[in-house]
Amino acid sequence: MDSRTVALIRTTFKAVAAEEGGPERLARSFYAVLFTEHPQVRDFFPAALDAQRDRLVKAIAYTVDRLEEPNKLLPFLAQLGRDHRKYGVSAEHYVAVSKTLKTAMCAYAGTELWTDEVDRAWDEGLGVITQTMAGAAEQEDTPPYWTGTVIEHREVLRNLVVVRLKLDQPMQYAAGQYTSVQIPARPRMWRYLSPAIPANANAEIEFHIRSVTGGWVSPAMVGHTGVGDQWLLGSPLGGLGVPRNTRRKMLMVGCGTGIAPLRAQLMAMTRRRSNPKVHLFVGGHHPCDLYDLQTLSELAVANKWLTVTPVVETTENPWWYYDPGDHQPEYPGLEPRRVGQIGKVVAGCGPWKDHDVQIVGSPSMVQTTKFRLMAAGTPTKNIRHDPLF
Repeated sequence: MDSRTVALIRTTFKAVAAEEGGPERLARSFYAVLFTEHPQVRDFFPAALDAQRDRLVKAIAYTVDRLEEPNKLLPFLAQLGRDHRKYGVSAEHYVAVSKTLKTAMCAYAGTELWTDEVDRAWDEGLGVITQTMAGAAEQEDTPPYWTGTVIEHREVLRNLVVVRLKLDQPMQYAAGQYTSVQIPARPRMWRYLSPAIPANANAEIEFHIRSVTGGWVSPAMVGHTGVGDQWLLGSPLGGLGVPRNTRRKMLMVGCGTGIAPLRAQLMAMTRRRSNPKVHLFVGGHHPCDLYDLQTLSELAVANKWLTVTPVVETTENPWWYYDPGDHQPEYPGLEPRRVGQIGKVVAGCGPWKDHDVQIVGSPSMVQTTKFRLMAAGTPTKNIRHDPLF
């Protein structure tokens, strides 16, 4: 696509999204038209569409913002295409979705903004998207989804569990990637989780899951999962990872269960002959949120290229956490614990200008940490995180 085409697509989407309630109205219109004209696709979606509508708009925004970066956008779209095989999506479904999205956009943009040239631009843009996704799906020879049987469900905190599954066949994923997961109690409600261990020949996979207040799926994963339950897992997604033979120093920042993909990468790196220097900041609101310090301590002791700094916002644990006393366990190999907002702490420990940076956590934590690092002089191109949806 040329710059003119990209500008037209971006301008019309931004104009619709900037209106009060625009994103929500666009998503509602899209699904209303899609289910009316193509009722057979309704079975692909959950009964409650609130989260799905939000995810749709964020995915469109993410794509529109990267139309001029095909080296980043096309691999992302190809991954989505491979992942969407779990729904049974075919080429005709991509066509239906494209037409529906254009119809919804046209309705909200209005005749003054939606010119013939804009119409052609959206046709070209949607053509690239659908062809990339459908093409990747057709060429893929891995299963459309994996079945995993829960073999361990271990409570770490009142609202956080470690779940280990045995897959029906090994899944080849890069440490740092994530996958969509569906549990029996919440059919058609797929959620993204990052494996906390590297891919292995034993076909085992581990997730660290925190219950989100008011969430549809995570409370069921935490509170109602039992050994023997069968989960479905989609194709791996995401681009985090440390390339082999790199000499670039690494800065990793993870909060809460965001430590999982970073932990998996560190474990994978221990199998290599040489690694760059890595400084990991692991954060939580309370001390008990730093639930995996034992593993990180063992990694730091065994690998001199790794430095781990724990960060908490408060030194007090929540009222519900059972604390056997004032004695704090000692974790050899770790830096002294720091207190403060993790983005501020990390930025203040720099400079990180010559580091490749990975940030994993809630969307607000990722954005705050990213902005603080940029303000402290870290080039934007050096900072990576997965899409925030």
